[in-house]
Amino acid sequence: MQVTLGLPSPLRRDAALLYWQAFGSKLERVFGPDERAIAYLMRVIREDHCFCVLGDDGALVGIAGFKTHLGSFAAGQLDDLQAIYGTFGAYWRNLALGLLQREVDNERFLIDGICVTRQFRGHGVGSALLDALIAEARLRGFSAIRLDVIDTNIRARALYERKGFSAWRKQSAGPLKYLFGFEHSTAMVHDLRP
Repeated sequence: MQVTLGLPSPLRRDAALLYWQAFGSKLERVFGPDERAIAYLMRVIREDHCFCVLGDDGALVGIAGFKTHLGSFAAGQLDDLQAIYGTFGAYWRNLALGLLQREVDNERFLIDGICVTRQFRGHGVGSALLDALIAEARLRGFSAIRLDVIDTNIRARALYERKGFSAWRKQSAGPLKYLFGFEHSTAMVHDLRP
């Protein structure tokens, strides 16, 4: 299994589909219906802000996005929302997303979602992607790496703990739980200092 930095352009739609498969249940009320969500993701995905794993047949089997000061793997701007959802749809979605967005963290390398196809879960793809993200964080000179996991994603949290991440801060979704479908998220940090 080989992890590579960046997403090959021909796999952009596959990446959007995989991302939506992984996070659609949380984001469907904001980004749905499916066709529009996929169109939005295809518009905003940054091919240079991720690692990917391809199967022997060249198909995308896993992807892990990250954030930098230049942007995020799968986050757009108001004009991106307007292009897909129209003016009114863009404004209420932008407001909802603004309430959910996390602050910029200049001290820790930020992970922006890890997705693995169903048939490859439990085969080491997620671990390989995490290893690549940790190596990239070290290469960029960060002393820690951070991700957020929602309360309903128990399997992912177990993987993160096995890889050395520990809970740092828990944040309640408050009334947004009705929109996004989770009660709270936990920021998890892995210290990279020797």
